[in-house]
Amino acid sequence: MSTLLYTHASFARHEVPPGHVEHPGRYRAVEKALDAEEFSQLQRCMPPRATAEQIERVHPTAFRERIESKIPSSGLAQFDADTFAGPSSLDATLRAAGGAIDAVDALFSGHAKNAFIAARPPGHHAEPDRAMGFCLFNGAAVAALHARAAHGVSRVAVVDFDVHHGNGTEAAFWHDEGAFYASSHEWPQYPGTGRQSDRGAFDNIANAPLERGADGEAFRRAWGENLLPALSEFGPEIIVISAGFDAHSADPLGGLSLIEEDFAWITSEIGAIAKDKAEGRLISILEGGYDLPALASSVSAHVKALMAL
Repeated sequence: MSTLLYTHASFARHEVPPGHVEHPGRYRAVEKALDAEEFSQLQRCMPPRATAEQIERVHPTAFRERIESKIPSSGLAQFDADTFAGPSSLDATLRAAGGAIDAVDALFSGHAKNAFIAARPPGHHAEPDRAMGFCLFNGAAVAALHARAAHGVSRVAVVDFDVHHGNGTEAAFWHDEGAFYASSHEWPQYPGTGRQSDRGAFDNIANAPLERGADGEAFRRAWGENLLPALSEFGPEIIVISAGFDAHSADPLGGLSLIEEDFAWITSEIGAIAKDKAEGRLISILEGGYDLPALASSVSAHVKALMAL
C-alpha cells in the first residue's frame, strides 16, 4: 500500500495581506519539493470539501456560519491580528479538512497505509468557537472526530510537534474521554497555552513545553520520556499528526533548534505506535513552517519517513 498525498490549487490561493508570513509561497515550496523523483511513488489525491456536518463535529453551527458569512467576495476579512481570509480561503480551509477526512476513509478501507495533506491555511489554533493564529477551521481535530463518527472507533489521537501549542485541538478534546492530544512546543511562545500541568478532564492531554533554544536532544527526550509513552498508553485506533515545521532552527517564528533528522525521527516513532496500536493508520496535515528552504527539506524528510513505514 502507498502513501497518499493531497494537494490542491486552492491551498495556494488562500489570501493573506502582502508581507504576511503564512503566504502562498509556503504551499508552492512544499509542492515543488514533493514533485521530486524520489516521491514518484506517492499516490496523489484531490481533497474534497468537508461538509457542514463534518466541520460541526468540532465547530458549532453558529461559528461555522459566522466564518462562512465573513468570507468576502473581494479583498480581505480579518478575524484577529494575524488571521485573514479572502474569496478563496473558505474553499482552501474546507479542502484542508476534507483531504484529511478523505484520507481517514482511505485508511479504514485499506486503500492506503498513511497520508500527508499539504494544506494551507493551517488549523491547530482554531478553537471550537474562535478563529486565530492563521487558522479558520481545525482540520486535524475534524479528521480525528470523523474517524470516530464514520468508522466506529472509540479512541482517536492528534499529536503535534509544531513550535506553537495547538490550543484549538486541546480545547476541542479537553472534555472528550475518547480523544487524546499530545504536543511539544516552545515555552513561552504564542498562544501562551500548553503548560505541562494542563492534562485535560480525563488525563487525555499531554504537553511538553520546551525552553527557547532547545535542540533535537531535548525534543527527542520530551517525546521519548513523556509524550510517546502517553500516546501508546492511550491506545489510539488512528493517529493524526499536526505537522508543523517551525521548530526548525532556521524558522523566523520559532526559537527551537530542530533539524530535518529530528522530524524524520519523530515521524518514525509515531508511526511505530500507529503500527502497534492502530493497525498503522496515520494521517499528517501540514501546520506551520515559515522558512521556505527549511520547510521544503523538513516536509521531504517527514514524507520520506511516512513512505518508509
